[in-house]
Amino acid sequence: MKIYVWLSLVLLSGVAAVPATNSLKNNINHASLLQTSGYRIGDAVNNFSLKSTSGGIVSLNDYANTKGVIVVFTSNHCPFAKAYEDRIIALHNKFASQNFPVIAINPSDPATQQDDTLDKMKERATSKNYPHPYLADDFQQTAKAFGVARTPQAYVLQRTGSKFVVKYIGMIDDNPQDPSGANKFYVEDAVSNLLGDKPVVTTTTKPIGCAIKWRNP
Repeated sequence: MKIYVWLSLVLLSGVAAVPATNSLKNNINHASLLQTSGYRIGDAVNNFSLKSTSGGIVSLNDYANTKGVIVVFTSNHCPFAKAYEDRIIALHNKFASQNFPVIAINPSDPATQQDDTLDKMKERATSKNYPHPYLADDFQQTAKAFGVARTPQAYVLQRTGSKFVVKYIGMIDDNPQDPSGANKFYVEDAVSNLLGDKPVVTTTTKPIGCAIKWRNP
């Protein structure tokens, strides 16, 4: 029953479908979208300033004293994003104390995704007691600068001098459906390596999730 419920959510949410009878990793090429624009590994990220669910504006420049940040583009409406919600919180709880916090950004257009208005985002952040900021990119300029294709999609940025440099792009781990079934922890491994002064081994993976619906020009 869980398989059919999951597949129904996938089809209703505009995501690339993963055949329910096959393992996720055997279908990555069919269920994902390669990033074709935006930041690449080694690029320096421009500052962004976005509205926060906690009030006020949060900027990347606010994190100038960190070792880096984990930027996760996520949303309220997407079943894949919901499946990763607790894992995003866990990443922040693990790495914020090591000066490598999470910044969650919602790139959805609230005019077309009613569950992703700032008020709905505030409700979600409060109900789940988010320990990390949750920012609204309702004009989608930040998402376009990053080259985001789907939610959730993660970027690990290492602070190098006054710049934030992209070190990883893609999935959080290799099992969107079941955290207990994950075998590869891409974001966690990338941050752990950077904190240990080691290179990131896997720098890019293909994001799996809900395709972003872009605003009309």
